[in-house]
Amino acid sequence: MNLDTLTLVSEQYSDELANYHHLIHICAGTGCTSANSMELLDRLNEVIKSKGLQDVILAKMVGCMGLCAEGPVVNILPDDILYRQVTPEDAEEIIDHLVRNEVLERLRLDTHLPFFTRQQKTALVNSGIVNPESIEDYIAHGGYKALLKVLTQGDRLAALEEIKRSGLRGRGGAGFSTGMKWQFVYEKSNSPKYVICNADEGDPGAFMDRSIIESDPHSVIEGMAIAAYVVGAEKGFIYVRAEYPLAIKRLRKAIREATKHNLLGTGISGTGFNFEIDLRLGAGAFVCGEETALMQSVMGNRGNPMPRPPFPAEKGLWSQPTLINNVETLANVPRIIEKGGDWFASTGVGKSKGTKVFALSGKITHTGLIEVPMGITLREIIEEIGGGVPGGRKLKAVQTGGPSGGCIPAEYLDTQVSYEALNELGAIMGSGGMIVIDDSSSMIELARYFMEFSMDESCGKCIPCRAGTAQIHNLLSLFVEGKATENDLEKLEELCEVVCNTSLCGLGQNAPNPVISTLKYFRNEYIEAIRRNPDAVERMEINHE
Repeated sequence: MNLDTLTLVSEQYSDELANYHHLIHICAGTGCTSANSMELLDRLNEVIKSKGLQDVILAKMVGCMGLCAEGPVVNILPDDILYRQVTPEDAEEIIDHLVRNEVLERLRLDTHLPFFTRQQKTALVNSGIVNPESIEDYIAHGGYKALLKVLTQGDRLAALEEIKRSGLRGRGGAGFSTGMKWQFVYEKSNSPKYVICNADEGDPGAFMDRSIIESDPHSVIEGMAIAAYVVGAEKGFIYVRAEYPLAIKRLRKAIREATKHNLLGTGISGTGFNFEIDLRLGAGAFVCGEETALMQSVMGNRGNPMPRPPFPAEKGLWSQPTLINNVETLANVPRIIEKGGDWFASTGVGKSKGTKVFALSGKITHTGLIEVPMGITLREIIEEIGGGVPGGRKLKAVQTGGPSGGCIPAEYLDTQVSYEALNELGAIMGSGGMIVIDDSSSMIELARYFMEFSMDESCGKCIPCRAGTAQIHNLLSLFVEGKATENDLEKLEELCEVVCNTSLCGLGQNAPNPVISTLKYFRNEYIEAIRRNPDAVERMEINHE
């Protein structure tokens, strides 16, 4: 498929859609499908056919529309009418109202909510619009133009410079420069080279990568193909956890469709570029989100991390140069190539450019998936986009970065969301989990929850992580149970420092972060826990005397 053919496919599909008076978009993400959105789609099509409206109304599946807590969500175009919590039983009433140009008010969701109006979408630009199981729909919305643009120009270095100019940083957590990472692999002369998409999303409360894959799998495939062309790779792997069956299904179909249209495979678009993608299913080990452990798993070995250096760019899969980017990072690539690095860099703050996708969850009115510009404040995200804390409770903290992240108290709500600003507070951007905590929650119990997760997910290869996370968990349990002493508090702080500084990989190095941040900002809860222990109080009084 060349640019002319791509344009023809786009025009034909767009002309076909233009024949309909109304398009009904039904969310087909995991959140909505679990609430019977596919049954709703079938029922809508039955009603449309029974009323002889199949030539004027089209109901189709689309990806996640973001407001997951209100699913199934339905959007009717061109009027932009949004319905929430729709059931198959509502189908006939929806169609009847549509025919009469009326709105079914009992299901209506206000599209002017800040949840919708305050977002700025790049990675999610097609989510809720494109049918994730139709390559024609993706192409009609500009899909694969960026790949063919790069192949037609035939200038790998120019494409690399656009990525570097964009300031795009890895969205998987570390925030390393994407352009620099690509350049390291580009400069290696040995071959073969490999490209890996890290879709091993395992943070509690995180569903960013899953939603992108379920909603817009071709954007990830296109981003991988562009990356492969730039660095000189001919083989790619998408490492996705087996607990994501819908994402896996759509990836498999997207790979088949792209190969059928000569957008993957041999001699892509009549050029000399060859690139194929295989899936590798992970068994759910959190440590396999770490790139060296992930590569071991891809090669069929136990997913244990390896010392670095050498880094994957030098010795990765089968000791060959390997590029690893996560889902969101790759989903941004086609838009950067299409619109230019300067366009992407015009959004953001400081060294944090572009937008970031967050999974907003916890004690928040509007739970769901959002994409916002870097530099927006935590307050804007939580109080405006998220609708604030429900039930008359007060915000206590925000936990960002998953099990490796930190807890930010409410007094820092006006902090801008950037890699540097969050790091200064003892938190991290991470892959994009953002959990809102209200004043009914115990910060010690929250820290113990994340430590238990890290303890269970430790691969056990290094002693600091294997034994240290367990001992930190034991100490936290003493505080939760009212059995802790001042000595335990000293041990806890010392142990956190040891685990951070001596663990082999990022799992252990960052596992104490939730504990460290709660010790810093909510130390009074630890002191109060000690005071619940009569023996500890007596010793405290003696020591103070």
